[in-house]
Amino acid sequence: MLCAACRGGLSHTSRVAWPSPVPAGLVTPWVAETYDGAVRALVVGHKDRGQWGHRRVLGSLLAEAVRGATGGVDPEVPVLLVPVPSRPGAGRRRGYEATAALARTAARALRRERPVLLAPLLASRGAADQAGLGAGDRARNVAGSMHCPSAALARVGRRRSAAYVVVCDDVVTTGSTAREAQRALEAVGLRPVAIAAVAATRRRAGPGGGPTGDPAVGPGARRG
Repeated sequence: MLCAACRGGLSHTSRVAWPSPVPAGLVTPWVAETYDGAVRALVVGHKDRGQWGHRRVLGSLLAEAVRGATGGVDPEVPVLLVPVPSRPGAGRRRGYEATAALARTAARALRRERPVLLAPLLASRGAADQAGLGAGDRARNVAGSMHCPSAALARVGRRRSAAYVVVCDDVVTTGSTAREAQRALEAVGLRPVAIAAVAATRRRAGPGGGPTGDPAVGPGARRG
């Protein structure tokens, strides 16, 4: 479902991609791509059009982002991938949980290199569609929308607290969704150390005028 030229043009590196403005307390977000062109078509197809086969390509990009997020970490320390949950009912309508499917694919690839656990610890209480919302509205929309749905699930999370916890998503836009997932995990004693996503949207020009460009690249950017 992806031609050789498009597949060959996909990134084999990862980079830090801070949103602007940065939500207070957000851990470092790592991505493999910019949310544009073929990558945008793949994400939309997988998430909204039931194109299940795209999980392989998108999952490999997510694995690159996780490699960036875990660079320099002892390879014997387990990495715990926690996917951002879909809104209630979205997975049933689609037939699969989109982000969890990508995280599962990424975990399979990464297990050749280090111990990796997939833990869908979070559930969504529901939030309005984020399309068209600015950073402030997105933050208000998702505030308090995620939780560990049971005490048992919270206990499972705490037993894995020694792992290197990475929140996984498909796209980083304003960082509000990732920050809410981070908050919900911290509420049960898990402290994520990074965000990993397939792609980040291009940063818009600020009030002072500046050009629109690729997501910010921090000094810790590295090859995935």
